[in-house]
Amino acid sequence: MKKLLLIRHAKATHESDYADFDRPLKDSGKEDAKMMAEVIKGQSIIPQVIITSPALRTQATANIFAQQLELATPGTDKRIYEASEITWVKVINELPAAYDFIAVVGHNPGISQILYYLTGQIRDMPTCAVALITFDNDDWQSITEEDGHLAFFDSPKG
Repeated sequence: MKKLLLIRHAKATHESDYADFDRPLKDSGKEDAKMMAEVIKGQSIIPQVIITSPALRTQATANIFAQQLELATPGTDKRIYEASEITWVKVINELPAAYDFIAVVGHNPGISQILYYLTGQIRDMPTCAVALITFDNDDWQSITEEDGHLAFFDSPKG
């Protein structure tokens, strides 16, 4: 059985002097990330590893989660930045087989689209939302449309 924790990056600045890829988290975003990491820790939703888009705001979010959950430094996958649904499926199908529970930190609209694709659940993923998806599948390569079950969902907005 595989488990996937989708995490949308925390709230980032929209100031015009930053390129989209380089937008840093706002202080409120950092606080939200700490809070949501504590929420999932309290629910015993602790992935084995975290993989993130290389964008600054997703890396910062992933690092906060890793620190709060006492996990190794997150790995990056450049395909997650601006990923379409098709790209998301490829990323998931190529996750390391050695792990049964992986968190992926990404961006909208792709993260909301993949949540719907995998579970059939229409949910908006606001900043720093978390969605735990469980699969009956024994390997990442076989995961496809509506194979997942939404087991937990929360966001700073409640």
